[in-house]
Amino acid sequence: MLKVMHTAANSPTPNSQWEDLIKIGAPNSVHWDNIKTQLDLVLLALETLTGIGSEAMLQAAVQLDLESRVPDRVALWRLRQSNPLRKGQGGRKKLDVEEARALVLIICYLAKQHQELIRRAVGLLEQMAESNREPHQAALLGDYIDSFCNTYQERMEEDETISTDELTHLALKLLIDLLFYSSPGGHRRLWLALIDRSTKF
Repeated sequence: MLKVMHTAANSPTPNSQWEDLIKIGAPNSVHWDNIKTQLDLVLLALETLTGIGSEAMLQAAVQLDLESRVPDRVALWRLRQSNPLRKGQGGRKKLDVEEARALVLIICYLAKQHQELIRRAVGLLEQMAESNREPHQAALLGDYIDSFCNTYQERMEEDETISTDELTHLALKLLIDLLFYSSPGGHRRLWLALIDRSTKF
């Protein structure tokens, strides 16, 4: 069972977090597509749970002194469009290591801002599991799952092999991941998860 995490009183500065990620090292560029996909999917989970949009992501970039890497909506869209699962070829670009670090810090900053909601959703998920009920029977989880699945299907290339059950499982896995990313040191957790993903085919 997941234990509720408590936020440290003294949060690390954006600069120290950036240094943390540099010290850990860079993901394996051979499997960079896995990383681009994962970052976009984590952002998708955060969006569909909290209702935030690109404006909140750009505001986070300003707060974290990352405007030079994510300066506007078009830049953000192009970074997310680098996910190879996304529909459309026009906006796709290469995502470099610095841009990936910037997205990691933005994700964790926003997850921390919405930590209470994330905790509530994960707590509900635990309650539903303990009572052998389906997650979508809880209103908050049902809305999140529906929104995640619908948005995924709108934005990603059609994949007839992925079922609604698989999308629901993905949504709930990402929800639990967000709880960890919202905690102190969440940026390190996410970066290490990306490095781990970059070693897999």
